[in-house]
Amino acid sequence: MRSLPLPLALTARLSPVVVLAAAGWSLSSGPAPTADNDSASKGGGTRSASAPATAAASKAYAAAPSPCGSVSTKNIKSLVPGAKSAGKEIPSTDTKLRRTCSWNALKGYDYRWLDVSFEIMDSDEAAQTSYKERIEEKSGGGDVPGLGDQGYSVVNLTTEDKQQTREGTVIVQASNALVIITYNGSDFESKKAPDTDVINKGAIKAAKDAVAALEGGQ
Repeated sequence: MRSLPLPLALTARLSPVVVLAAAGWSLSSGPAPTADNDSASKGGGTRSASAPATAAASKAYAAAPSPCGSVSTKNIKSLVPGAKSAGKEIPSTDTKLRRTCSWNALKGYDYRWLDVSFEIMDSDEAAQTSYKERIEEKSGGGDVPGLGDQGYSVVNLTTEDKQQTREGTVIVQASNALVIITYNGSDFESKKAPDTDVINKGAIKAAKDAVAALEGGQ
């Protein structure tokens, strides 16, 4: 099968700027059920030894878990067909406070990209402030119940050279940590993007795994 060049927007990993404008868009289907995790290695966030065992603790997490071990192998194969389950960790200036892993693959004409990031803040209040600022920047989505202390999901659509890309972002605040999921896809044959529901549920599925990995360090 002939290989196809990736669109510039995907190669450069530019954030989508066209928000889906369908009025009343909401997460009507709710968080997608997550497939049972298999025996894939799970990274765990390190909980501060001095912090009380409560969600209200100001420093519940002292370090970010391993992002490349935060999503089950089964879900990686489902969300990013053809990608290596190990993923690739992105270099960070401080891996204790910020870690990101990426998976991407082109199978046939179908392209998928998944990023999972953990950010550790100084306190719950700092994480809450950052969470609020981020969801204000990505308006048009909706709350996702059952993820950390609060969760939010939004799906965006961009078109470049007639090629559509649809991207879902899930932001979760859990105590003094943020979990950020970015999941997108394109079909290079039809030039169309996957349905909103496919991208939204896929991003939420990865978020559930990532939050479980963070909490696994408690």
